[in-house]
Amino acid sequence: MSLGAELNSVKDFIRDKAQQVGLDFFEVIFEMVNANQMNAIAAYGGFPNRYPHWRFGMEYERLNKTYTYGFSKIYEMVVNNDPCYAYLMKANSFVDQKLVMAHVYGHSDFFKNNIYFAHTNRKMMDKAGNHRTRIQRMMSRYGQDTVEDFIDICLSLETLVDINGAIRTPLIPPAIESQAELPKSEAVDGLKPNETISETLAEARIEKDVLLYLLENASLYDWQQEVLSIVRDEAYYFAPQRQSKIMNEGWASYWHSHLMTKHILNDEEIFDYADRHSGSMQTSGGNLNPYKVGIELFRDIEQRWNKGQFGRDYDECGDMHDKENWDKQLGLGREKIFEVRRLHNDVSFLDTFLTPDFCERMEFFTYDYDDKSDQFQVKSREFKEVKQKLLQMLTNGGNPIIGVVPGMEPNPGELYLRHQYEGVDLQMDYAKETLKNLYQLWRRPVSLETLVDDVTKIISFDGSEVRERRLS
Repeated sequence: MSLGAELNSVKDFIRDKAQQVGLDFFEVIFEMVNANQMNAIAAYGGFPNRYPHWRFGMEYERLNKTYTYGFSKIYEMVVNNDPCYAYLMKANSFVDQKLVMAHVYGHSDFFKNNIYFAHTNRKMMDKAGNHRTRIQRMMSRYGQDTVEDFIDICLSLETLVDINGAIRTPLIPPAIESQAELPKSEAVDGLKPNETISETLAEARIEKDVLLYLLENASLYDWQQEVLSIVRDEAYYFAPQRQSKIMNEGWASYWHSHLMTKHILNDEEIFDYADRHSGSMQTSGGNLNPYKVGIELFRDIEQRWNKGQFGRDYDECGDMHDKENWDKQLGLGREKIFEVRRLHNDVSFLDTFLTPDFCERMEFFTYDYDDKSDQFQVKSREFKEVKQKLLQMLTNGGNPIIGVVPGMEPNPGELYLRHQYEGVDLQMDYAKETLKNLYQLWRRPVSLETLVDDVTKIISFDGSEVRERRLS
């Protein structure tokens, strides 16, 4: 649905103001949709067309119910594409539409200029539609249940990609054509002793792109290779969004705040805008609001670089009064936040610019479950512990880092994986089910090395049962 003359005029005005303040974005195409359409697009991850799968329908039902009962409302949806597509909710007020447009131009600038988005497909709207056509063709040929069950398996593994590595095109081996060609399992009676595995494992090359390794080495039918390739393509497309949620939302919020208060709002719209903006910044107990953390840290960086509150002299200043009133009037803040927007993801953003003062102002703390009181309690407000916990939550999008270790298989043909331990144990029920799904693709025994209660263990699945043993 078109925007109408009044909203089109506002869109042009906001676009011009966004360019004047230095934002550099893709062309943005706004479309007006109703609540049902918005929920459907959101369920598809922002795309109007996506391959058919039950999880999208389940997500639509969840979004539709929470909207119907007033628990949540999606104000906007924007897609990393060139041109950039954005959807406006028809039921939004005029002030809401202004805010959303300003917010979207911030997102589009981030998509275009942040280095972690540089590899993403800028024509993903078209490619998602192509994926839909290909999956539908496979379902027609091999059966919907057969293809959908295999998609289930692939989606359970979609985080097993190397989000920090260069994307490589798989060298896919010839596909198998019949059941008779499936490889037979070898040496599945258990793991043989590995006296030297711990010594050599540290030196071994770990392939973190597990999906790539499967595409290049697993014996799959041609249609299964195609499905797995589609899941991998989309996993890499969405990976930067998981890596930069705080920065992306913080950047868009920073600019919608600046543009709305400096250039866009009329006097009578101030209260409505303040109500909407404060709602998006609200933080409930135990949850991290990426909008709030992102905008406040960008503002903190801008202020510090405007006043010169960085560098050796500032860090080594021992006088609290001088430090509090430190102002070299450098005026470098705006330039600095544009540089930060270009070069960082959430992990490096917080690792580089988080400060004790900022954490104190934001009232950050860590918490843990206390068995004696049978409730969660504040564990620490110490800066180092808070920062470590935040980085731990954000590293690899909060997912465990697991890679294939080629050449370390205890038995011929086995798939051997290693969990890069980062202080948090794997959820063993999830790990065991994931091994079973990996077996469905590899079709031979699969083993995973991990740390469980400070003990190195190997969990394996040979097609019949899951086994655990200590690594000697």
